[in-house]
Amino acid sequence: MRILTEKEAEDFLEKEGFNILERKIAKEEKDLADIKKRIKFPWAMKVISEKIIHKKQSGGVILNINSLEQAKISLERLSELEGFKGAIIQPMISGIEFIIGLKNTPEFGLVIMLGKGGSDVEKEKDVSFRVLPVASKDTKEMLSELKFYESLKKLHAGLVLIEKNLMQLANLAKKFPNIEELDINPLIVNEKSALIVDARIILD
Repeated sequence: MRILTEKEAEDFLEKEGFNILERKIAKEEKDLADIKKRIKFPWAMKVISEKIIHKKQSGGVILNINSLEQAKISLERLSELEGFKGAIIQPMISGIEFIIGLKNTPEFGLVIMLGKGGSDVEKEKDVSFRVLPVASKDTKEMLSELKFYESLKKLHAGLVLIEKNLMQLANLAKKFPNIEELDINPLIVNEKSALIVDARIILD
């Protein structure tokens, strides 16, 4: 069994046609000035480490970085974490957070999941599941089953993008049957885009 780092997981998903939020890698302080020319503040900074699975709980995620000085302090803090190999830097973006994913279960084989995303996923438990394979009508039903569905109707075009991402996941599961678990959290959705901000993949 192999757990991909966030960078590996996102590179894999990008290669398979998913839209990933712009990101750069910083390994040391001198990298930050160059990244500043390419990504506007505010930033999110996340640790790259094979030793850390749940980055937020381990202090491996720092949000709302608004200056180069803050970025230097943040990178130094992350560098003290176990297995540090660098940091992913992304722009902060607005939208509604979703979790989508795949899980290989003993009872049903691969199932696909959609839910309210963010750091309170476990607490919220606002999720919908389907056993693969799925069709377009299944993805629509999954959306309508979410408790916060009424507040999503304002998304309009964004809802279509969520359905598109679910179908892409279903096709990915067919192409790579060795996927044991895949979590995209959050997928940030607004009227214009659905962008993967963080991903985790476990391969058999």
